[in-house]
Amino acid sequence: MSERMTTATGTRDFLLPDLGEGLSEAEIVEWRVAVGDVVTVDQTVVEVETAKAVVDVPCPYAGRVVALHGAAGEVRPVGQPLITIASLEGGGDDPHATYREEERAGSGNVLIGYGTGHGGSGRRRRRPRLALAAEPTAATADPTPAATATPTTGGATGADGGARTAPLVISPIVRRLARERGLDLAALHGTGPGGVIRRADVEAASAAPAAKLAAVPDSPAAHVGLAPAADGDVVIPLTGIRKAIADKLSRSRREIPEVTIWVDVDATGLLATRAAINAATPDAPVSILALLARICLSGLRRYPQLNAHVDTEGQRIVQSAGVHLGIAAQTDRGLVVPVLRDAQQLTTRELAATLAETTAAARAGTLPPARLTGGTFTLNNYGVFGVDGSTPIINHPEAALLGVGRIVDKPWVVDGQLAVRKVTQLSLTFDHRVCDGGVAGGFLRHVADCVEQPALLVANV
Repeated sequence: MSERMTTATGTRDFLLPDLGEGLSEAEIVEWRVAVGDVVTVDQTVVEVETAKAVVDVPCPYAGRVVALHGAAGEVRPVGQPLITIASLEGGGDDPHATYREEERAGSGNVLIGYGTGHGGSGRRRRRPRLALAAEPTAATADPTPAATATPTTGGATGADGGARTAPLVISPIVRRLARERGLDLAALHGTGPGGVIRRADVEAASAAPAAKLAAVPDSPAAHVGLAPAADGDVVIPLTGIRKAIADKLSRSRREIPEVTIWVDVDATGLLATRAAINAATPDAPVSILALLARICLSGLRRYPQLNAHVDTEGQRIVQSAGVHLGIAAQTDRGLVVPVLRDAQQLTTRELAATLAETTAAARAGTLPPARLTGGTFTLNNYGVFGVDGSTPIINHPEAALLGVGRIVDKPWVVDGQLAVRKVTQLSLTFDHRVCDGGVAGGFLRHVADCVEQPALLVANV
């Protein structure tokens, strides 16, 4: 249920809807409406941050806003009131008077993959694009993130007394970071596409001399999320995706008896193979990560015990029919693991293209929650951070994770002679409940052999 009707006052409470994927709460990032505003069916009223994504929440009712439940930064549980809407009096020529019919048919809007209505009318509604506390205007359905960043004049004035264009900011994380550091976004220069202000722009501005910064005057929210403690310590609330990461990793350590094994490998042949592939078809390049993903898929075909999870309640091990490959990606919001479903069905070029698209979307924060869950095996390229090895924590409830260190020049013995080769370290962290060392070692050795002799991969695909 996403409605609570108060007949005496003619108001409706729109409850925070079920955001799916086991999410039980969301943090309010920014209200898009204010008390007294008139809203239409499917108008976005608030932006919230869950443990998996930033979500625009549309309201399935039309009317006048009489109450907002919760302030920016407050966490609201699913099923609790989010906004109270009063029915508009009269009707007639009122453009909102038909909202009841549309509610009965289902709003048709999609909340990151989850509808706001309980049924469909068989047609798609055009989703309005809004200016804060202003009357909505029509926009195309399924707007892109860039579309929501169109600058508007909100009445602010610049130093010359004229109207100042609102800054281009897509990410709520960027807005929050600017508030925390006391920066005026309108004074910053965006280096993103179309002048969009990115996190790097905020961080660069905060590192600049204070005289060059235009601080937000008398802003009570300038330090939202950062609370000074004794002796100058700073306390950062464990909320949103940071809290989800902490909870998941803690659960993994509590439940999974993990073991890590590793091996150094000569990746010279793999690099040469990639160069040959890309030289033949430079318009569709293949990354090293895509080749490593292909090798992992080959290993999981031979050792399916690692493509599994332990069902603790049912006291059983479940081996997955398909490989839903997770790729660890560092983003401005923290570490996320987008998933390539049924990756075993993709060609190597398709893997490369899908990997590039998926990781880019993850870093932009545009992946829906469904794309961030359901993995069965994770590939973690921590070598991009310039480290050789790691003992990563398994992405619960998966059973294994392959880590790849940086590829560097090292002395290596080749046919009895010392040579300089491209060497990397591979590590496999696995759940000892699903298999023993023989299976885990066999998988890691197969991966290492394919890295050193890519021709073996061809023989096994």
